Amino acid sequence: MPKVKVALIGVGNCASAFIQGIQYYSKSPTSVGLRNPILAGLSSKDMEVVAAFDIDERKVGHDVSEAIFAQPNNAPKVADVPSSGVKVSKGPLLDGVGKSTKLIVTISSAPDADAVKILKASGAEVVVNLLPSGATEASQWYAEQALAAGCAFVNATPTFLASDAAWAKRFADAKLPLVGDDLIDQVGSTALHKTLLKLLSDNGVHIDETYQLDVGGGTESVDTMDRSRDAKRHIKTETVAAALPYKAEVVAGSTDYVDFLQNKRDSYFWISGVYFCNAPMKIDLKFQTVDAPNAGSVLFDVVRAMKLALTQKLKGAVEPVCVYGFKRPPKIVPMETAEQEFAKFIA
Repeated sequence: MPKVKVALIGVGNCASAFIQGIQYYSKSPTSVGLRNPILAGLSSKDMEVVAAFDIDERKVGHDVSEAIFAQPNNAPKVADVPSSGVKVSKGPLLDGVGKSTKLIVTISSAPDADAVKILKASGAEVVVNLLPSGATEASQWYAEQALAAGCAFVNATPTFLASDAAWAKRFADAKLPLVGDDLIDQVGSTALHKTLLKLLSDNGVHIDETYQLDVGGGTESVDTMDRSRDAKRHIKTETVAAALPYKAEVVAGSTDYVDFLQNKRDSYFWISGVYFCNAPMKIDLKFQTVDAPNAGSVLFDVVRAMKLALTQKLKGAVEPVCVYGFKRPPKIVPMETAEQEFAKFIA
């Protein structure tokens, strides 16, 4: 297949990891770190960023290869990215900046670009929404632009789009694929938590109580504290609870922002239950990751899967991709089922 032409909404840390990742794996002799080095005949070098939108003046008007390293981004640099000729366009502010993020984002005074015109002129096929978690209005606005420009849409945020029947119908009516919502991490705390609970439950342990609390140092953590903590907690709790075949006391979500963590995230797990003859069992764990790269491998898979969906002329919410790559798909299924459905889809 020809390259997947991608437009990025938000040139933050996840965008930095995605663009650096394309360059890194295009030059690297190894595919270590990738779940699917080849997917639907497409490798990492078969993805190309052709358009990007942001509102920070340190990024707007600059080549995307420079913008991904501009403040307040703090994702680690792993690759030199050559100039791409793609300038970051100014998007509308809407609700894209929260109360606290206003202190670390410098809003550009440039006029808003015509997003539909840019998407069409760039030849973008897949629009990837990487806006902050609380940017509901802005996420919906960009979904509208994707519809108008005839692009597939990937919603990496917790805003309900793919899992909203009305939005799914709009994309189905436009004969365009849609996936979401809330991109999972490659080695994320939610997946680890679910795996632990399933392992224990499958071995006859009865879980009574469990929690998962996340602390981060990136811009996304600041915004989560302001605007989307409750929404993300609801999504994570619902997803984790689904790993158990019975009801238990479950809490999962973000708790705080710690600036000196930079782009790292600390996750704390506590699991309490009983096993043989009602003997007590407790697990207390700490898990640390670097935030931005955690989105890379899954996003690589989702973007290439969307190229496949376009080729197959699929429309509306593409459920095999949703259940594989997102915390809040239109339907929540066990991890094994999600893996099976995605493997069947890409085969």
